[in-house]
Amino acid sequence: MKTKLLSAALGMLFGSLAMAAEPALVLNLWPGKPPGETKELPPEADQTKDTDRLIAGRRIIKLGNVSTPQIAVYRPPKDKDTGTSVVIAPGGGHHILAYDLEGTEVAEWLNSIGVTGIVLKYRVPTRTPDGKRWLAAVQDAQRAMSLVRSRAGEWNIDPRRIGILGFSAGGETAGLTALFFNERQYTPLDAVDQVSSRPDFALLIYSGGIVDQKTGVLRDYVKVPEDCPPMFFAHAWNDNVSVLNSLLLGAELKKAGVPAAMHLYPTGGHGYGLRPTEEPVTTWPDRATEWMRASGWLEKKK
Repeated sequence: MKTKLLSAALGMLFGSLAMAAEPALVLNLWPGKPPGETKELPPEADQTKDTDRLIAGRRIIKLGNVSTPQIAVYRPPKDKDTGTSVVIAPGGGHHILAYDLEGTEVAEWLNSIGVTGIVLKYRVPTRTPDGKRWLAAVQDAQRAMSLVRSRAGEWNIDPRRIGILGFSAGGETAGLTALFFNERQYTPLDAVDQVSSRPDFALLIYSGGIVDQKTGVLRDYVKVPEDCPPMFFAHAWNDNVSVLNSLLLGAELKKAGVPAAMHLYPTGGHGYGLRPTEEPVTTWPDRATEWMRASGWLEKKK
């Protein structure tokens, strides 16, 4: 009972913190319409229903009909600022974005460890449901990485310490962005696209889309290139989005000699974000902090 009360109290506290912060800056990713956009969608809106499952006792924002992709920049306190930044890709099955659970709340946590959190509002629902369902999301993520790096001097962040973090479908987006840094998924538009889209590190949290659901093998376009960024994985064994998505990509990183950290938990399911519960899997932010610190990304910029 005490553990349940503590988890509930932590959840309420974390929720109030996550709702308190406001972004320092919000920017559209593209100078006009994003690549390939031809269809008009209904207005962007929170599609959460009163009957939807609560996460750690609280509702989440299910943002849908995103046609104008943006980044929202959340800065840490100046006395904590390490100069490191992370682009955050929320999940949602490429149908919606779990915008607070896997977006703004993650920025709040990153700020607490001295990292600039940059929430990526990528296009949903998918524009290519029968093919590369991830295409619009990865286009937006690549553009976001280049845009952030192009503004590094202006924002006083280190252009060599820009990571990407994604959950579920956002983990697929983050992972493919890390793998495709030599293969821009759209025709370059301007000077921003001349700047590298390569993340310096990637964190994939209960990622999907890396393996074929029917065969359980890596999709044929999932290749680990030379100079692939190091990766951090967190996944529950009983997740309905198969843990093979993390395991098989991790195995390819091992073969290629790319550093990685793999954290697997027996239970926890899917879609918990970083809201604390009794499940040990929700301690993954502590493990991620340790990994980032050991890798030097939490050293203060000199």
